[in-house]
Amino acid sequence: MISSVMRITVKEVCEQEQLSYALVVELVEYDILRPVAGSSGEDWVFDCTGLHWLKRAIRLQHDLDLDWLAVATVLDLLREREILAEENRLLKQRLSRFLSEDD
Repeated sequence: MISSVMRITVKEVCEQEQLSYALVVELVEYDILRPVAGSSGEDWVFDCTGLHWLKRAIRLQHDLDLDWLAVATVLDLLREREILAEENRLLKQRLSRFLSEDD
């Protein structure tokens, strides 16, 4: 079975995003970038979700001139917001089904 999830190595992340390996390690330490596989830095593998958040982090850092700790804090809040928005959407969906059954 072939996985439909795109995977990218730490080396490919460095090349694609023009980042140093040391910076990638720092971003993982700040929980900005989350490996989905690999036990050490050189073995890390990331998925498309990780790349999405990495690109957002780079934009935040560049556009707002934030340090990486501040970027990590903003990303935590954005991730939490996405989770809450999805939970809210699911609850609204359940509520609408419940209300339509009462009609």
